Amino acid sequence: MKSTVDITVETFVSTIDKPGIVFLDFWASWCGPCLAFAPVFERVATKHPDIVFGKIDTEAQTQLASAFQIRSIPTLAVFCDGILVFSQPGMLPESALEELVTKVRALDMDEVTRKIGEERAAS
Repeated sequence: MKSTVDITVETFVSTIDKPGIVFLDFWASWCGPCLAFAPVFERVATKHPDIVFGKIDTEAQTQLASAFQIRSIPTLAVFCDGILVFSQPGMLPESALEELVTKVRALDMDEVTRKIGEERAAS
């Protein structure tokens, strides 16, 4: 059973713009590291059914890849309550991806939102 969902331009906003955590894997079928990361992403997704694990095919979803300025794949982006809290290119080992899940779960989103507000007010 597939634990990940395919994300498109049409489903992107409705996927991230709600309470909860969303991990997004930007990938392409011709990318060796992307293909190596896919089973890792799938295994971690299986362990965390309360988190959305989405895959964005950068070849089919060029608008999303462009909007995120994807220059290297795979790239992992993480949203929490609709706020981008992590974005990094490169493959992660399973242990690092699990550690990232733990860290994102531990975020105090009230504090994150407050800091974002302060930064916006200062600029």
